[in-house]
Amino acid sequence: MIDYSKMPHNQILCVDMKSFYASCSAVMLGLDPLECYLAVVGEKERQGSVVLAASPKLKKEFGIKTGSRRFEIPNDPRILVVEPKMATYLRVSLEITRVFHRYVPKEAIHTYSVDESFIGVDGAVKLWGDAKTIARKIKDDIEREFQLPCAVGIGPNMLLAKLCLDLEAKKKGIAEWTYEDVPEKLWNVSPLREMWGIGRRVEKTLNSMGIFTVGQLAHYDLKMLEKKFGVMGNQLYYHAWGVDLSEMGAPLMEGQISFGKSQILLRDYKEEEEIKHVILEMCEEVARRARTGRKAGRTISFGLGYSKDEFGGGFYRSRTIDTPTNVTMDLYRVCLELFREHYDGKTVRQIMISLGNVVDDKDFQLNLFDLDGWKKRELGYTVDDIRKRFGPGSLLRAVSYTNAGTAKHRAKLVGGHKM
Repeated sequence: MIDYSKMPHNQILCVDMKSFYASCSAVMLGLDPLECYLAVVGEKERQGSVVLAASPKLKKEFGIKTGSRRFEIPNDPRILVVEPKMATYLRVSLEITRVFHRYVPKEAIHTYSVDESFIGVDGAVKLWGDAKTIARKIKDDIEREFQLPCAVGIGPNMLLAKLCLDLEAKKKGIAEWTYEDVPEKLWNVSPLREMWGIGRRVEKTLNSMGIFTVGQLAHYDLKMLEKKFGVMGNQLYYHAWGVDLSEMGAPLMEGQISFGKSQILLRDYKEEEEIKHVILEMCEEVARRARTGRKAGRTISFGLGYSKDEFGGGFYRSRTIDTPTNVTMDLYRVCLELFREHYDGKTVRQIMISLGNVVDDKDFQLNLFDLDGWKKRELGYTVDDIRKRFGPGSLLRAVSYTNAGTAKHRAKLVGGHKM
């Protein structure tokens, strides 16, 4: 049993904008976000384009959701299909954050994503009322000023606020959980992937251990979980009890930090050289993301997804190297090894690369067999600085100017999509 009296008892809001991209686009068109049928897709004219957001009514009545494809949207005159306006979405997100500033200082706000934020209101209750009152004020302000719907989960820590949001508040608008609610509201959750922080792979492993509900996870032997998952097993156990000791702004799942990129290609790629060109571009982006976080990693994962003309399929493999790296060509070398070992010549439509087993990039470890290694590392940071100052398209590799390259096109986008 957990002694909750020793756990944090804060008042934290988790605010989520409902179907944010779709709702923003609906308001821009003068429509009610909760009543219209609207989908935001990467490219309207490409049938394989991904749905980035769907309005609540489109989700409920037609089953179209984020990740669906353009061709899955029914040919119904009520349904509007629009392309994203990423720059506008980001501006609206910033203005919504300004609403939070009316009630709490900026130090009490943690922007989790473009459409989701955590707000610590402990210091504001004497001025504005209890957490539910503040949540209602914020919700009313957003709906009145932006005509955008939102939901607010409230909890004594970031984890329970997030779980309350996902499992109850998204249906009710505003909901609050305490530690006493965990057995009744959290332990019955099944399948396990419905709990924030548990993906399909972890769920599959837990199922193989006889764990199918959060309650079973909470009562499983902690040492066995730690043996199977390492530090993540410890976190899974305590999260099943609603325990989260992280500070505002810290990642909720420590030990899961990695840097990756997955790209669905605009067309089928059949030539090996063309595929390698895109792999190099993506290694550059993954390495840049690691350097931005001042991190380096030892485990490089690489995967390909085949075209529907090949009836799908693909592979995803990992390799661990001796020395942590964030150098583009180090990642590229390993990805090419995995490519040569597992690629069977089929038509490629998706490429996935990630860098895991991450450590701080504070000290560079000299390699006697690579005396210029430190120069390669510093070159990466220099290139990042140039792109940050003059734009992502200011400095590109030669492969990006070939017919196979995608970086030149993507440099004109915001968040991977049109402005």
